[in-house]
Amino acid sequence: VQLQASGGGLVQAGGSLRLSCAATGINFNLYRMGWYRQAPGQQREWVADISRSSGTNYAESVKGRFTISREMGKNTLYLQMNSLRPEDTAVYYCKAVRGTIVNWGQGTQVTVSS
Repeated sequence: VQLQASGGGLVQAGGSLRLSCAATGINFNLYRMGWYRQAPGQQREWVADISRSSGTNYAESVKGRFTISREMGKNTLYLQMNSLRPEDTAVYYCKAVRGTIVNWGQGTQVTVSS
């Protein structure tokens, strides 16, 4: 099982980035997928998730700015991040869940400068 996150980088406040998470070794269609983030010195926090039927949920801190989506044919999860703020700076991780099976990606760094 591999979850390969990419798309992070350095962006100015107000800018946008799109993260991708390519899944291999799992039946992507059967997993609930999510994005989490971890800032330096802080605990990992949930950002957003998307169900098998593409129902979505968002943390209040990103609602209206971030959009999670999934492309079944490409086994890929996305996170479109708009209106980025310095407090969005963190390592972003993707997560795949099916029942008690949990898989994490390796993370991609997002840095937002003020």
